Amino acid sequence: MIRLVLADDHKMFAKGIANLLEKEEDMEILSIFSNGKELVEYVKNNEVDVVLTDMNMPGLDGLGAIEQINKQKIKTKMIVLSMYDDEDIFKKCQKQGVDAYVLKDADPDELIYTIREVFEGHHVMHFERVLKQVDEDQYFDAYKQKFKLSRRELQILKLIKDGHSNQNIAEELFLSVYTVETHRKNIHNKLGVNNSVELMRKAIEMNL
Repeated sequence: MIRLVLADDHKMFAKGIANLLEKEEDMEILSIFSNGKELVEYVKNNEVDVVLTDMNMPGLDGLGAIEQINKQKIKTKMIVLSMYDDEDIFKKCQKQGVDAYVLKDADPDELIYTIREVFEGHHVMHFERVLKQVDEDQYFDAYKQKFKLSRRELQILKLIKDGHSNQNIAEELFLSVYTVETHRKNIHNKLGVNNSVELMRKAIEMNL
């Protein structure tokens, strides 16, 4: 069982993440906090496998809390959940020995995958992948407006056009195959295509 604590001053977001993770048979949410000081005190006095923390919190922010936990030499894994896709923040997290950095708009499957990887002792920082995502957001902006496709749907469409299977796409984007299939159905509906051949033709027309 992976024992987790969550720190985020946005209570609705925190409860949503907690509800999501508690559906997983191998995960347990021990407690939720709205500031870094409470988080540090809890982790000092309880056995926690993985900490999920936001960056911005009153009193003591996420990085401050991580720094204090590190100074106490507490053996727990650290995942930062953030809305910021900023390289400077990535580097600060890396310097503090953060085990993973996940953007708040990531797919639920990506967060679940990351927690399990971190629990097993792997680092999932992927700065290059997140920075690539920022570039893609800018590149895809016109397509978003014209075709009403989400960033994730455009990523998947581009990978389909490049010849990747659903399994390959799932591994590339840290998603389940089921999630990729669901995105693929939504892409078909939005673009008005009925099969893979029509989808490929549409992707070529879009110059992806």
